[in-house]
Amino acid sequence: MASQHRPTRQARIRTHQRGTIHEWYKLAFLASWVIATVSTGWAADQDPKKHDPHRWDKQIAAFEKADRETMPPKNGILFVGSSSIRYWNLEKSFPGKPVINRGFGGSEISDSLFFADRIIIKHQPRIIVFYAGDNDLARGKSSARVVKDYQAFVAKIQGALPRTRIIFVAIKPSIARWKLIKPIRVANSQILEITKTDPLQVFLDVDGPMIGSDGKPKPELFIKDGLHLNVAGYKLWNSLLRPHLEGS
Repeated sequence: MASQHRPTRQARIRTHQRGTIHEWYKLAFLASWVIATVSTGWAADQDPKKHDPHRWDKQIAAFEKADRETMPPKNGILFVGSSSIRYWNLEKSFPGKPVINRGFGGSEISDSLFFADRIIIKHQPRIIVFYAGDNDLARGKSSARVVKDYQAFVAKIQGALPRTRIIFVAIKPSIARWKLIKPIRVANSQILEITKTDPLQVFLDVDGPMIGSDGKPKPELFIKDGLHLNVAGYKLWNSLLRPHLEGS
């Protein structure tokens, strides 16, 4: 009688197949979930808003046109980065210095890296003053990504200009982006540590000097938007940077 209840060979095969298929589906689901999660996170950090450096093509072409008309001398002091660089009146701030302004507002660290050959390296500057990072964070990039982009920028420059000094102006605290102060300071602290390992890198701290007694950015340093510097703000930056340019 017991043999009447024993599963047939075909039934056992079907049961085994169902179990195998079930396990396969579980593994496939887990694999697809992991891939989706990792790739989504990577994409969000790498390119949170479909960043396209070619949106700056016209601005870069304008720089190149200016170079064709009057090529700046080599071995100068080249300022590059976002709007804090673009709006900096360099000739007035550093009279007598061979300064070159290659700032383009709204740009990120990766943009200066992308266009480095066209707007930086060809000028063979002996000093590069670099400001970028807060646009990156404002558009959703992590502090870690900002630091990696900075390292990639340095590697690009040092690969072509091994004797050039890079002065990184710290990501500034601002009224408009005060909510980003934690990732700003995380990125700044990590970049500071990187610069300590290389005599050709300088970290210019602007965070502390821009903070008032209430622990927040001094409003007298900004224009109405609470983001960009006014004359007083640049005067402060000039005083902080000038000692690093002496003798250059």
